Amino acid sequence: MPRSGKTATRQPATVDPFVAALLQGISAGKTVLNLAKGVRIFSQGDPTDAIYFIESGKVKISVIAPSGKEAVIAMLGPHDFLGEGCLVGQTLRVSTATSMEASTLFRVNTRSMLGALSSQPKLSERFIALLLVRNIDLEADLCDQLFNHSEKRLARVLLKLSRLRQTDGLQDASILPLSHETLAEMVGTTRARITFFMNKFRKMGLIDYNGKLLVRTELLTDVVLHD
Repeated sequence: MPRSGKTATRQPATVDPFVAALLQGISAGKTVLNLAKGVRIFSQGDPTDAIYFIESGKVKISVIAPSGKEAVIAMLGPHDFLGEGCLVGQTLRVSTATSMEASTLFRVNTRSMLGALSSQPKLSERFIALLLVRNIDLEADLCDQLFNHSEKRLARVLLKLSRLRQTDGLQDASILPLSHETLAEMVGTTRARITFFMNKFRKMGLIDYNGKLLVRTELLTDVVLHD
């Protein structure tokens, strides 16, 4: 269960029924969590006792090195899941999950999820499909780190963050602004380089600020990723 913060008093404005439909066959061992911004869902080193599915909102996945340095390894949104290590015998969490805004998650304990996967073929098929998409995305991230320079990696991170809002197909997408330090951790470069590229993107009209970070997804894709 979440370790810090308070649950939100109301549902987030945007609720996606996909996850609710996916898990509708699970009754026992399933809990709906309405979380406020900044709630720690689980911490690195905690026992693994459940898997979580995001219905709405955004969750940050981070790891802490022995030196104490924190690195952001993923930002997850609707249709994503986290904590799946519990399904393959992982005993302790290897990362920390924190809500980045008001979010709704389904928590399914390990026993219930394993039982549902073995007894519900449709759920199993859909979950396998989600795992395959996750694997493809991780491979793309690895290739991005190995072969692309930091400017392209930043562009890809911004495009991925815009898709967490489920705005695929729209030319503009507003996302919650992240600090340049957090973006640097996600991209794998320095804060100074992130600041330089963000200023460059703004001058080129690829991003803008209107209280939130406005990503012009079509232009960013064409000009930076397809140059």
